[in-house]
Amino acid sequence: MSTTRGNAILNVEHVGMKFGGLTAIADLHFDVQESEILSLIGPNGAGKTTAFNIMTGFLKPTQGRVLFRGRDLSQTRPNEIARLGLARTFQRTSVFADDTVRDNVLIGLHRHGDDTRAAALLDRLFPTPAARRAENAVRERADAIIDMVGLTARAGDKAGSLSYGEQRLVGFALALAVEPKMLLLDEPVSGMNASETQGFVRLIRKVRDEGVTILLVEHDMPMVMEVSDRIVCLNYGRLIAEGPPEAIRTDPKVIEAYLGKSAAKLEQREVAHA
Repeated sequence: MSTTRGNAILNVEHVGMKFGGLTAIADLHFDVQESEILSLIGPNGAGKTTAFNIMTGFLKPTQGRVLFRGRDLSQTRPNEIARLGLARTFQRTSVFADDTVRDNVLIGLHRHGDDTRAAALLDRLFPTPAARRAENAVRERADAIIDMVGLTARAGDKAGSLSYGEQRLVGFALALAVEPKMLLLDEPVSGMNASETQGFVRLIRKVRDEGVTILLVEHDMPMVMEVSDRIVCLNYGRLIAEGPPEAIRTDPKVIEAYLGKSAAKLEQREVAHA
């Protein structure tokens, strides 16, 4: 069903995942093209989060492999995967509640550069003009990321004082601090109102236009249909459909997965009589 095309940045090659006797993922295979927005959808329990955890190194598949920019990730730790340029957000907000928005992003930027941690510690103890310039550059980068996600007015506020939707934006900013080539977004608009969701759609497109490929899992189907270039649908850990939003919207297998066989048959009859 899935074919690997020339400009793929991520390849999921016949991945399987078992937990004891339970098969969570079975022969999952698809690719993500550079500068594409691809959504991974499916009903609850379809295996979407398991797939995300495999792609980002939190789980090792029992079969198959994931390639990012041609590199096999099977033996790569999550922090190393992030350094390669593949970053993710999580279903739950993952911010430092007692730190300001700006400090959250600064923490993310400093973590991204933690291979120079020893040198950075010496610079803080014995600041030099070069060290001060480097720190100013990091702060400017933090402010640019905060501005991109629309939180400049809240930069000095504690992250824990922000609304749930705003905290999701802080988590998104932390992912951007890694300077990723590709972002995996796990239910990014969960808990957002309609206005916040539309703002996030614009943000995703803006980030994509900056050259970052997007793969997202989301239950908000109107949002998925609006923002996606392509959609991959799972059910019971298996790939059941892949294509542009207009094809997925009317695919009988997708309708059946979400609503049952009777709904799929009704949809087919309505399409036939349209």
